[in-house]
Amino acid sequence: MMINGRHKNKFAWKPNAGVKINETEVGGRFRPLSEITGVCQRCKEQIEWKRKYGKYKPLTEPTKCQRCTKRAVRQSHHKLCQPCAKEHGVCAKCCCRNERIVGKDPAEVEAEQKELQEAIKNARERDRRTLLRAVCALLCTPCLVFEVFRVCVSFDGIVDVVVSNLYCNR
Repeated sequence: MMINGRHKNKFAWKPNAGVKINETEVGGRFRPLSEITGVCQRCKEQIEWKRKYGKYKPLTEPTKCQRCTKRAVRQSHHKLCQPCAKEHGVCAKCCCRNERIVGKDPAEVEAEQKELQEAIKNARERDRRTLLRAVCALLCTPCLVFEVFRVCVSFDGIVDVVVSNLYCNR
């Protein structure tokens, strides 16, 4: 189909359209691809495009950092490890100095999760419910918030699992 001298497809191309994807492999439903962190907005959009159109290949083992030459680069299409990129204030993919780096450092996320879990574990029931309402208000999705709050209030043993899943998905 030609529009204004340019070819236009009737429907978008989908990578692996006829291939059944194993849900337990990386990129499947049970093991989703990791969050894109430590890169500028432009590089994040490039990596998202590669994921969308089947050009992204996740790393099977860490690669060498171009600054410190240690095998510490754990994300695909990155050139620098997280500590080097953070120390020099550059994008881990294109190595350009950028003020706005996308994503949180994994150590920061883990520290926040531990702090929240400890606060929930040591709080009284009234304070625990208040804290859970505050966490749920941050998520901004009413159906998920209701379900998580119900589960958190009902079962004390599941509180830690539910809260950690909330932060992994954000």
